[in-house]
Amino acid sequence: MGEIENKQEIEIKLRVGDAAHGWALIRSAGCRLVRERTFERNVLFDTAEQSLQQKGQLLRLRHYGEDRVVTFKGKSVPGRHKVREEIEFRVSDSANFQRLLEKLGYAAGFCYEKYRTEFLSEDGTGKIVLDETPVGVLLELEGPPAWIDLTAAHLGFSEAEYITMSYGALWVEDCLRRGVPPGDMVFGGDRR
Repeated sequence: MGEIENKQEIEIKLRVGDAAHGWALIRSAGCRLVRERTFERNVLFDTAEQSLQQKGQLLRLRHYGEDRVVTFKGKSVPGRHKVREEIEFRVSDSANFQRLLEKLGYAAGFCYEKYRTEFLSEDGTGKIVLDETPVGVLLELEGPPAWIDLTAAHLGFSEAEYITMSYGALWVEDCLRRGVPPGDMVFGGDRR
């Protein structure tokens, strides 16, 4: 296992037309590339009763390139930014970790995929990620609220364009709009 990181996550998402437009916006903000475009597969875990989801919490196992990261996210605090507790740590053996979760009563549920490219602001205050997903291309700005607001404005976005929904919620909304039952948010395959 790796080092445990416990922090308060503060972020928003912004919808962009495509990855090239996202790259152009990020370059205009003067951010530097810290991780090349990498495929990411996320699996959420919960009890049969959906006890975590009912409390607005999340337990996730992320396969991100060669990294395997476990994340717990607490309930979001209402506001213009998504604010919630986040605890993360790396595991070296995700199969055994998943078996442990199953022994504790958690089962794998919703799965979502994306390609993520990570950037850091010049002064290290905030992070922008470019996420290419089955529901479109989004920028995620994470950092102090003032940095998020200034950076979003610099990129040409207003507060009205802030998205604080999870990828799961965005996927369900998209499926309802298309009139299809929501399944996993994956490229090809079980896209429904």
